[in-house]
Amino acid sequence: MTYDYIIVGGGSAGSVLANRLSARSSNKVLVCEAGQDTPHGKVPKVISDSYPGTAYLDPRFHWGELKVTTQVISHNNPDEDRPPLRKYEQARVLGGGSSINGQMANRGAPTDFADWEARGAPGWGWKDVLPYFKKVERDMDFDGPYHGRSGNIPVRRIMPELWNEHAKAVGDAFSEAGYEYIEDQNGEFKDGYFPITISNAFETRVSAAVGYLDPGTRTRSNLTISTNTQVTELLFEGAKCVGVKALVDGKNQEFRANEVIMSSGAIHSPAHLLRAGIGPAMQLQDLGIEVRNHLPGVGQRLMDHPSIAVASFVKPFARCNDFTRRHIMLGLRYTSETEEVPQGDMFVAVASKSSWHAVGEQIASFLLFVNKTYSENGQITLSSKDWRVEPNVDFNLLSDKRDLDRLMSGFRAMAGLHDLPAMQNVTSDPFPASYGDKVRQVGMLTKKNEILTSIMAKLLDGPAALRRVLMDKVILDEFSLADVMQDDEKLEAFVRKSAVGVWHASCSCRMGAKDDPMAVTDNAGRVRGIDGLRVVDASIFPVVPCANTNFPTMMVAEKISDAILEGH
Repeated sequence: MTYDYIIVGGGSAGSVLANRLSARSSNKVLVCEAGQDTPHGKVPKVISDSYPGTAYLDPRFHWGELKVTTQVISHNNPDEDRPPLRKYEQARVLGGGSSINGQMANRGAPTDFADWEARGAPGWGWKDVLPYFKKVERDMDFDGPYHGRSGNIPVRRIMPELWNEHAKAVGDAFSEAGYEYIEDQNGEFKDGYFPITISNAFETRVSAAVGYLDPGTRTRSNLTISTNTQVTELLFEGAKCVGVKALVDGKNQEFRANEVIMSSGAIHSPAHLLRAGIGPAMQLQDLGIEVRNHLPGVGQRLMDHPSIAVASFVKPFARCNDFTRRHIMLGLRYTSETEEVPQGDMFVAVASKSSWHAVGEQIASFLLFVNKTYSENGQITLSSKDWRVEPNVDFNLLSDKRDLDRLMSGFRAMAGLHDLPAMQNVTSDPFPASYGDKVRQVGMLTKKNEILTSIMAKLLDGPAALRRVLMDKVILDEFSLADVMQDDEKLEAFVRKSAVGVWHASCSCRMGAKDDPMAVTDNAGRVRGIDGLRVVDASIFPVVPCANTNFPTMMVAEKISDAILEGH
C-alpha cells in the first residue's frame, strides 16, 4: 500500500500530525513508532501516574544504549579530552517524551518567537504561534485571550491552598525575597512565582498519545498506527524520498508514501537524515555514506537548557501529602543581572521530593535552569552508518560563559534562600545535588532499592547528628555547600561537572532562510533540496524557547499540520 504520509515517530509531534492529517478522510496515514503502544485502558501505570519520576527511569520506555556528553569538549584535543558519557533518557514509546516527562505545560516567551522570525523563520512570531498553543490545550482553570478551552491536552494547576508545607514555605521564601506571586503562569510572560501548569487531568498524565490518539481517532480507517516498528532506512528515487524500510516486530518491511515526515526527535531525526546522505558532506564521506545533499546544519547547533540543583532534607511534617501524587507544585521565573538578556531568562522548578523511594520522599530540591540559553555548540554525528548504532551526542552545555555565570549566581541565590526562616522551618542540611549514575541506580524501581532506601530513610529521620554524618558519607558527592558558597573555583567546578540538560534536546535541524547555509528546513519543515521529506519536531526550532519543549513541539506540529492540509 502507498500512503499519503508516513510519520516516523509517534511522539508528541507525531501524535498531533497523525490526528490532524488523518482527519481528512482522503489522506492515508501511517505512523511508525519504535516503542510500545499506550492505548486507552492499557496505559502502563508508571506512565499514567501523575508523579513522573518512575517513568523517567523505566528502561522499557527508553533508547537503552543512548549516551551523551554534557560538558564542554576541548577544541584542541576533541578525542583525548572527551568528557564522560551519561545515560540519556530519550523516550521510546508512543507519545514520546510526553509519556515520560514532567508534564510541564508552558510555552515560552513572546521574545523567543520574535527570535525565531529574526533567524529566518517567517510566520513564526508570537501572534502566529499563540493560536496554535491555544489549539493544543484545554485549560481547566482559566479563560481569556491567552488560553484554549477545547484542545486535546488538558492543562491545570494545583493552587497554593492545596500545596504541601514544603511548597508553601518555598512560596513564602520567594515572596520574602521580593518575587511577585502570579496566579497564571501562561497568562502573560513576566517574572514571579506561580503554580506550575501541568498536562494532567484528575491526577492522571495526559500524553500526546492519550490526547490525540484517542479511541475515536484510532477507529479511522485511513490511519494505521504501527508500534514496535523501527525505521531502518529512508527510500529514495533520485532526489525524492518515497518511503521507508522498517523492522516490524522483528520482520523487514517496506512502506511507500507521497511524503515522509520525520518526527523522531532532535537526536534521532538528524541521525536518520545523516544515514540517508543528507548532512555535512565531509562527515558523510568519512563514513562511506554517499552524499545525497550537502546540508551542513544537520545535527549541528543542538541545544538544551543547562540545569543544576540545590537540595535539602525535608522535615517529616512538611513532606508531600496524600492530596496529590504531584511533587512539583510551584515554579519561579526571574531575570538575571546579565546584560542584554531578555526578561525571564532563568527558571526554578521546586520539587518537594526527589524520587519514588523512601529517601527520595525526604529530599527536596530547587531545580535551576537557564531558561534563555546561549550555548549553541552541541552536535550530533554518526560513528557508524549502521542504524543499530546510536549517534554521538555532544551537548556542550556551557560553551557560552553567560550560561555558566548565570548558573553560578543562581545557585548562590537559591542556596541563600535556605537561610530564611520560612525555609529553616521545613528543611535542614542543604547541599549541592547532582544527577549522576549513583542517583540513577538507586532510582531504578527494584525491591532491593526499596528495602535499602527504607532502612536509610529511618536513619535519616533519626538524630540530627546521625543524619549529617549519613548525608556527608552517602548522599553528598564531592562538593559540600560550604565548599561552593565560599570558593568560586569550587562552585565553578561543581557547576561544570554537575550541569545536565533537562531533556529539552532541540534545534539540530533548524528552520531558516534560503541564504542561511546552516538551515536544514524551510518554515514548513521541508528538507532543503529533497522532495517528499519533512522534519516536524523540536529539532526544527531555530532556538530553544524559554520553556519545557513539549508544548512548543505540539504547537509546531499543529501549525505545520495546517500548512500541509493547505497545500504548503
